[in-house]
Amino acid sequence: MACYGKCIETVIEQLDKFTPKRDNPEQFLEAAATSLQALSPQKQSFVLEVLSGCLEYRKLLTVVVDAFYVEDGRLCLRVDHSRFEVICYLATFLLEELGFQLFCNIIKSQPVDKMCKFLRFFFNPLHLCSWIKDEWSLIYEPAHVKENWIDPLMRWQPEVQELINHLEGVSASQSSPLKTKAKVTEPKEFNLTAPRPRTIPAPEPVPVVAKPRPVPQSTYQPPKEQQQLETVKRYNRRKAEELLLRANMEELRCAMPRSCRERVQGSKQQLRLQIPPRIRKTPKLTFYRPDNILVKLNTTAILREGALYQRQVEQELQRVDKLVDGAGDFSEFFEWQKKMQAKDREEQLAASECRRLQGKLSHEEAVLARQSLMQENKQRVEQQKEQMAKLMLQRAERRLREDRSRKELVEQVIEGQKNAKAAQTKLAKGRQQTVQEAIEESRGLLQRRAQAAQEEQRRRCELISQLRALETQPTRKGKLVDLTQIPGYGLEGEMSIVELRERLALLKENQRRKEEEKRDQIIQGKRAKSQELQNTVEQISLCRAAMGRSAALRWEEEKALAAAPAAPSQDERVQQLRRRISERAAERSRQAALLHVSAPRTARPKPRAQLEAQHWLELERSRERRLQALQQGGSGPGPARRLEAA
Repeated sequence: MACYGKCIETVIEQLDKFTPKRDNPEQFLEAAATSLQALSPQKQSFVLEVLSGCLEYRKLLTVVVDAFYVEDGRLCLRVDHSRFEVICYLATFLLEELGFQLFCNIIKSQPVDKMCKFLRFFFNPLHLCSWIKDEWSLIYEPAHVKENWIDPLMRWQPEVQELINHLEGVSASQSSPLKTKAKVTEPKEFNLTAPRPRTIPAPEPVPVVAKPRPVPQSTYQPPKEQQQLETVKRYNRRKAEELLLRANMEELRCAMPRSCRERVQGSKQQLRLQIPPRIRKTPKLTFYRPDNILVKLNTTAILREGALYQRQVEQELQRVDKLVDGAGDFSEFFEWQKKMQAKDREEQLAASECRRLQGKLSHEEAVLARQSLMQENKQRVEQQKEQMAKLMLQRAERRLREDRSRKELVEQVIEGQKNAKAAQTKLAKGRQQTVQEAIEESRGLLQRRAQAAQEEQRRRCELISQLRALETQPTRKGKLVDLTQIPGYGLEGEMSIVELRERLALLKENQRRKEEEKRDQIIQGKRAKSQELQNTVEQISLCRAAMGRSAALRWEEEKALAAAPAAPSQDERVQQLRRRISERAAERSRQAALLHVSAPRTARPKPRAQLEAQHWLELERSRERRLQALQQGGSGPGPARRLEAA
């Protein structure tokens, strides 16, 4: 019996920890199984089975236990709510499985008075067959509730009644009258001061909230500055790629003859003189990018770009020094590289021309196949037309038969509706009379309630006004204070309020003086840094101008090279594909002529055929133009160079 009592107490303790709004039943059961590992396997399985059942049928158990607290358990504590749920679950779902003797042992291990009250309430036949059955039927199917839960409880009702009688006898034998040997202490009330009544506020009118302004559409649209910044980022990336490519190309261009040393030295001296030692004019810290976008450079960007140009100048000076020292020449390697690149471009162009001609050949073959398919489709259409005519005749006959049967059915329905309308009119009149009487009665009740509410409101307002009038009586409150007098508490450094204010003023003056000195130091540091930034900006402007001029010269040279006409391709595969295309075109013309003779209605060419022919003609012209452009301007300037030259 003690073992059963411990198991039931464990289940009750776990149920008290469960919160439906916060905890998940599955996670809660996993946590409970982890905490119950100290128990034996048999006890642990029994506790988890009862706990999971109580969580699954919590709604059913709550209905019974809440009703018990309202009727017979008004004097019972709310702490025992989980205990009653466990007993209700055992009696409803596990009584057949446990057996009546084991159920009796579990009941005897719990408090006798509480179990006696709850079992008498729960196994009452009047309760089981009336409201308990109805409440459970709202949650589950009525047939399932009656067959699986209500009927077994009714069968066990005689045995449970004997258990209740036994528990009542045990409770009566255990209870004994209390014998008082001494006088009972009589408590006395404390003599406390009555609190002042609180002010009752007057009822305030409900404020009228103003209609809010709608959210502007600009909130859901991306800002224009972001798009401009994206454009600037793309431009800067292209420019950085161009600079990297140029640096990689010019890294090995350092071989010159000995006879050109003097000219190299002169260029070296001129390159050194490009950076002025002294700033004569302060440039602005802003630059313009494509699409007239104004970009304002910050200190980090200026210093970074100045360091970049400084490194480039140092690299160029190192390259010139190597040329003076007699480094090797890579001009032959570059010429060989250009020839190989030109050869590769020619092979790529020939391959692309072959692919284009193959596509055109496939188009011609598809046109031939479509023309043959049109002839076959024409024969199939004629056969389908004959079949469709037969089907239309059969459909017309079937519709005539359906119309006659539908008319007969409509006449029968009309006769039935005439009889039903009379009964509906009589029923509607009776309902209208009942509704009118109910409306008049409710109107009278509402008027009486409104009058009573107005009278109560008027009485409250009068009482509040009287209380406020009592509270607004004048009272004398106040005390004279001398600010120059020392309090005299005997503390170290004690002073009057006037002296305290004077000392605070002196401290503020000292603090203000220190702040002014620190501000002057910061301003001087900023001026020195601004002067350094101006020098860096002027260097950047000079370097950009030099790069722009060199890019413009390169663009003019490349444009002059691209103006020469290109020779047509002489590849054997291309010539063979062109001959096959001309043969397919001639065959298609012959077949079109045959179709024209056999079908005079299709003398005019179809618009779709015209559009396809025009499309292929334009595609061929555009590919020829691309071929010429690739042959002529294979080494033309890239988009980054065009932007830089512009």
